[in-house]
Amino acid sequence: MSTLLPFHKEIIQELCDPGQSDLLVVARGLGLRRIVCSLMQIYDSPKSLVLLVNASPEEETAIGEELGIMGCRRPGLRVVGYETPRQDRQALYQGGGLIMVTSRILVVDMLQSDIPIHLISGILVLHAEKVTPLVLEAFVIRLFREKNKNGFVKAFTDQPEHITSGLSPLKNIMKELKIRRVHIYPRFHESIKTSLERRRADVIELSQDMTESMSEIHQAIIQCMASTLSELKRSNTTLDLDDLNVENAYFKSFNVIVRKQLDPVWHKVGPKTKQLVNDLGTLRNLLYYLLTYDSLQFHAYLETLIAANTTTSTGGVKQHQSPWMLTDAAHIIFETARRRCYTVSSTSARSVAPVIDLVDDEDAWDALNEAEGIQVDKKGKGKERENSRPHWLPAGLDPVLEELPKWDLLTQVLDEIEQEILRTEMMKKSGPTMGSDTVLIMASSTRTCNLITDFLSSYNPTAKRGTKGTDMMMQKLRVYLWWKGKLGQRKEEGKSSFHLPDAGSTAASIKDPKGTGLSEALRKKDKEKADRSQSRRRVRGGAPATASDSGRAAAKSSAAKSSAPAESEADILAEIWSQVTPDSGITPFDVSSVALLDLPDLDDHYGLVVPSQTVVVRAFSDDSDDRILAELQPRFIVMYEPNMEFIRRIEVYRSASPGMNVRVYHMVYGSSCEEHKYLAGIRKEKDSFERLIKERATMLMPIYEERRGGAGHNEDAIKTISSRYAGGRREINTEPSKVIVDMREFRSTLPSLLHAGNILVIPATLTVGDYILTPDICVERKSLSDLVASFNSGRLYTQCELMSAHYKHPVLLIEFEEDKAFSLDLITEMKSYAKPSGKYPAKKKQDTGTPNNATTYSSISIQSKIVLLTLHFPRLRIIWSSSPFSSSEIFTDLKRNQAEPDPTKAIAVGADDDPDAGRGVNTAAEELVRCLPGVTAKNVKYLMSRVGSVREFCGLSLQEVQQILGVEPGKQCWEFMHKGEKQPRAINQAYVPR
Repeated sequence: MSTLLPFHKEIIQELCDPGQSDLLVVARGLGLRRIVCSLMQIYDSPKSLVLLVNASPEEETAIGEELGIMGCRRPGLRVVGYETPRQDRQALYQGGGLIMVTSRILVVDMLQSDIPIHLISGILVLHAEKVTPLVLEAFVIRLFREKNKNGFVKAFTDQPEHITSGLSPLKNIMKELKIRRVHIYPRFHESIKTSLERRRADVIELSQDMTESMSEIHQAIIQCMASTLSELKRSNTTLDLDDLNVENAYFKSFNVIVRKQLDPVWHKVGPKTKQLVNDLGTLRNLLYYLLTYDSLQFHAYLETLIAANTTTSTGGVKQHQSPWMLTDAAHIIFETARRRCYTVSSTSARSVAPVIDLVDDEDAWDALNEAEGIQVDKKGKGKERENSRPHWLPAGLDPVLEELPKWDLLTQVLDEIEQEILRTEMMKKSGPTMGSDTVLIMASSTRTCNLITDFLSSYNPTAKRGTKGTDMMMQKLRVYLWWKGKLGQRKEEGKSSFHLPDAGSTAASIKDPKGTGLSEALRKKDKEKADRSQSRRRVRGGAPATASDSGRAAAKSSAAKSSAPAESEADILAEIWSQVTPDSGITPFDVSSVALLDLPDLDDHYGLVVPSQTVVVRAFSDDSDDRILAELQPRFIVMYEPNMEFIRRIEVYRSASPGMNVRVYHMVYGSSCEEHKYLAGIRKEKDSFERLIKERATMLMPIYEERRGGAGHNEDAIKTISSRYAGGRREINTEPSKVIVDMREFRSTLPSLLHAGNILVIPATLTVGDYILTPDICVERKSLSDLVASFNSGRLYTQCELMSAHYKHPVLLIEFEEDKAFSLDLITEMKSYAKPSGKYPAKKKQDTGTPNNATTYSSISIQSKIVLLTLHFPRLRIIWSSSPFSSSEIFTDLKRNQAEPDPTKAIAVGADDDPDAGRGVNTAAEELVRCLPGVTAKNVKYLMSRVGSVREFCGLSLQEVQQILGVEPGKQCWEFMHKGEKQPRAINQAYVPR
């Protein structure tokens, strides 16, 4: 755990008071997790119960490890998950301490009184920017404040950009969390500025110019984005689309902004507008891939885009093509990207290319000889290899293989670091030195890390600038040519295409591009492993210290997943690709297979590498990067791509390590979208903090009014009309208004809104229906996607049949989303994920040019199914709700002047017909009782209602067991339980019914 800085201590002192509830908004990268863990360490005591909610699974693991390092083990942090039984949860709550629990489990436990709410000392809420009236966290705080007025609520967020949309967004969050104090700590805060600027790291900013070809492609993509945005604005003049500009299009949240603007009219816009929205995401990806992919992978991705734009996944002709691909700028993109990889001469059509033999590789044999310890004389082979043309390269195809400019810059930086390390060691005095000589390289993604690792493992230090990675690029070109020949072969066979494999992919994964069998499992396992441990090592100036990862992920995109084989750019290229006919048994040689050889002594080849010869390549992550810096303690950090959060983490790391000289190399492409995105991100965060500070200065503090009697005492719903009095005089009903809700429905927002409407929500495991409003009204709630899936699987028919059999007024509630259109036309955008009911899947139909090239469902077919459903069940009533708010109001109206439901009867309805439904919480005890002789599915519920536990049931006499199960079943069960006892009880005193 790193040392707390002065501004950390100041924040903790302001927040640690358990008598106050606070909201903390802090800039990203300043150690929010460190602050949260320090507060939890203060509250760690068995005498207090502190809950942590709204944490992701990754944060659960990281916070638990952080608290373990800090020494919080009395009792420490405990995690309550879905696998934790009810009795264990109750014991954890009674024991106190720090408990991390999901909001859904906590809501159910609060409603069922499994957790003593009055004993909760406080609740810590992460990601406060996501709190709205519809989320479960607001439901948790509302239940908490009903029975506990003294506990504290501490909320945290480091996303100020998400609290600036809407009317008074900060006030709304504070209102839902019942908080009156807010603390705002931007980077320009005086205490943070003073703490971080006292010790500054040695930052070297390296602005790298793009190559001429990359600049042309970059400008053409920007031009395509500008034309697409202008066309989108022109097609939707009635909407407020002022925020749609190229600068905002650099960020991933841009797609969300566009969809929010178009969601209310999404069913009205034409396919052209929908295609434009998809094109904006594609063009943004192109900008990112241009700066991170190698030239061959970028060109292959463009080829898949061309194929996906012209043909569908079933081979038909796509009707609505992307408009930007028909512009002159798109032609510049495609042609320039091809010229970055290779050029084609006119003589290629007359020559016949040899069959590509990907096994007879000189580099592969060199690697194999090196692994086996065989010395081979290589004098004179370097020049011969440079001058000779590879035999597998088709005639007329001249490779260009343009490298990314940052690669050469990275090698220069590493050479400078190596010289600095040697100079420091020569001048080093006696005594320990601060930090380690491990070089930390940070990139934006795992794929970029893999590409950097491959380059550093194979580059030639003596080569000219721009040609140091020729060996790696030639291997990638070889795989690319194999891929193009394989595509043509699969096209003739009528098979689907597959992605371009990486040069480090295993032979098994290339033999089976579809990913069936063992290779798919291995690739998935390797990918998960690569995502978990994103660091690689290499020996400086030598081969990689570990085998290359065999499961590197290829480029992923929706277009590439469903793309047909890429079309040829010209007739000459078409003839070259037709000549490239690789044998299916010939695959690229994988150097990683050398690690599988039976080497005589592994210690001679593998072992720990000294820090001065270690380079760790890692992708940017969340607050876990602070632990990486604290554990590695690197003195040299290379930021391959700019990242505002990590720069602040370095500032905190440098300030917390006095006496350590930290040098940071900050690499960025000059005059590119990478630089513009970085500067725009800083500007957006600064503007967001300024708005929050201004809103806090002018905000009216909310006054929280206590509820009268808590939930269930609705003044409009507690009055009923009694016909026993003349004139229908009104009578006050003392029973609270309540709704029985199925456990699975707490994934939705409707239970929270019902509770906000002063209705008592009772969670239960229901067999029939989702909501029981009255003894006669049962409601089955369906969203649009769930409605389509239920119709396709036939589940809705069974549900309506059960409701009609057990309730007088069965109701089907079809609920729409609040921000989307109140129309069934939205169903045409949905796909069905229901399993087919037949034994064999349905055959694929020929594509008819439907929009979006997917299996769609028209609103007419859904309406006809609903009509057939009402004809078959005449008593079924259908309610159309435009949003969860409307559903809450409808439920209130339906409950007016009606009796309240009985939870016991609602749980028992349908349980006899379905033995697997309505089971108790203690599943292990119930399964044990079901296995006893004489206990059947029909009497197990009655047995569990009469007996409190298995121990109590075993202690009953024969007469008492027969009273519950009957004469013969009771005798069988009693004899089975007491078989083998030394002093068996008298059986002649059996119970005989009169």
